[in-house]
Parts: sequence; structure tokens; C-alpha cells
Amino acid sequence: MKLKPRLYYKAFLISLLFVSGLAIAALIFPALAVLCKPANAKRNRDALKLAWLHWFGAIVGLSISFEGEAPNKPCLIVSNHISWLDIIVLGGVSPAHFVAKSDILSWPIIGYLAKQGGTVFVRRGEKQQAKAIAEEMLWLLKQNSTVIAFPEGTTTKGDVVLPFHASLFQPALLVKANVQPIALEYLGESKEQAPFVGDDAFVPHLLRILSLDKVEVRVVFHPMINTAGKTRQSVSGEARALIMDSMTDEKATASISTVRRQL
Repeated sequence: MKLKPRLYYKAFLISLLFVSGLAIAALIFPALAVLCKPANAKRNRDALKLAWLHWFGAIVGLSISFEGEAPNKPCLIVSNHISWLDIIVLGGVSPAHFVAKSDILSWPIIGYLAKQGGTVFVRRGEKQQAKAIAEEMLWLLKQNSTVIAFPEGTTTKGDVVLPFHASLFQPALLVKANVQPIALEYLGESKEQAPFVGDDAFVPHLLRILSLDKVEVRVVFHPMINTAGKTRQSVSGEARALIMDSMTDEKATASISTVRRQL
């Protein structure tokens, strides 16, 4: 199959997937809230979200290699951040609520789907919003929901792990929830194409991803961090160190020597 026909075919499938996502979010989710008990409605919503994310991964050709043990109970998952594809990869691991930048709300269709799927949005530069975000994360963790956050606060090319925003760990400490560090690494051709950085726009980037034969990604589950009796700074540092351990010595050294940010 030539590149263009394959690209058109994948784009057609993604379009159908987006339409189905709109139907699920606008019609089925509200119906579940009315017809089912809250626990059953949540379980059915989670199953639909997982199925939708798995189909998305299948269309873009995700090829994932897993190392370590995936979380088997609600927790705070933290990961390095490279691309919007991280959401497709991690969202398929466990039913969860993401913490993401409000920029996603402006993305066609995806913004609406993310909002209806329970994403917690962070507005850039609004420090006063930090308390509201922490309270929402705290409520979700108390409801035995898994929350996925990217403590770097932005995406990178995958060659560094930026310092973490320790405030994102505070809700986990308050409810004594475990923290699950996960390291992501895109491989092969995806290593250059997957990063979503700078002035990249979603639709052109999506088309570049669809033009690939497959998207190879390595997912490393590190041991759970018990937060009892620890500070958010210590948990943040421990999680970052574990994620950096998944990188080569050269990359880890670069991330320490070239990146400085005041938390």
C-alpha cells in the first residue's frame, strides 16, 4: 500500500473514531448517569474510555513494550511528557483522570472529548488555580480513582527529564495514596516524530503520526512509592530519579546539567 492511500485510510478511521467519541460523550455518558447506579455508571464509562483509547492506538499503530508491573489499584501515576500520544499510551493502561494543560480544550474534537472524559485542566500562568486543581485531584483520589499527571509541566523531545512541580504530589500525600512513576521512551522513527513541542499544532502532527508504519514506545513501570510520612519534595525527587534511571547515562547527565528550573 502506498503512503498516501494508507494515510487517507488511517485519517478516515480516525475521523470515524472521533465521531464515535462524540456520540459516546454526548449521548451514552449522560444516559449511563440516568439509567445506572453511580458505581455501575463509572465502570461502564471507564470501559468505554479504555475501548476508545485502544482503538485510537490500533489506528495509529502503537507498538508498546512494557517493563515492570502495571498498577493494580488506584494511585497517582506520574510520567515524563513527550507528546499527546502519551495520553493514548497511558490512558490504555488503567481507567484514569488526566491532569492536562487547558490548551487541549482548543483542539478540534479532542478538547471536548477530554473534558467529557473527566480531564482536570490546568491554566498556564494562573498560580491561584493551583489550590482548585489540588482539591479536584484530592477528591478523585478519595473516590478511588486513578489520576495521571505530567509533573514536568510541558513536553520535551524525550532527551531530558525536567524538574518536577512538587505541588502535584500534595493530594496523594493527603490521602496517603501511592505514587506510580512511569517512564516513556519512543523508539525507531517515532523517536523523532512523536515529540510534540514548541509551536506544533495537533492536526498536522496527527497526520505525521498517521504516516508512520508504527509508533514504537517503551513503557517502564517503576516500583510504587509509599507516600506515608514523606514530603511532596521528597516524593517528587524520588519519582523523577526513578524515571531518569530508565534513560541512558548520557541522557540523564544532560538532563541534570542543562536544565534548571525553580520549583
